Amino acid sequence: MQSIMLKAKLHQARVTHAELEYDGSCAIDTDLLKLTGLREFEQIQIYNITNGERFTTYIIEAEAGSGVISMNGAAAHKAQPGDRVIICAYGNFSEQEMANHKPKLVYLDEHNNVERTANTIPVQAA
Repeated sequence: MQSIMLKAKLHQARVTHAELEYDGSCAIDTDLLKLTGLREFEQIQIYNITNGERFTTYIIEAEAGSGVISMNGAAAHKAQPGDRVIICAYGNFSEQEMANHKPKLVYLDEHNNVERTANTIPVQAA
């Protein structure tokens, strides 16, 4: 059996640009892509904390070290500069792969600088 599991997440990223007429859907700082293992043209889910929008798009590369998180094309209607978003990628994993799988979680500050990384999320208390 295959299960869909979280592969990587950029948590609390800030949208820096919304370019309606730009080719591509979500440009992400290349350094952040390397840190998470995400790749150009990979499908991602974006969860907009600011306005509640949730949508699917794909990655294009933005300049390394720029902190850019740009919503382009139709995605520009779903998020605006300053919005806080969670960017996630998922993968299909076998039972055997799931036993050892740890997602790459990257937590960002308001300038898209890395605050910390992790591979687990604490258990939510009641």
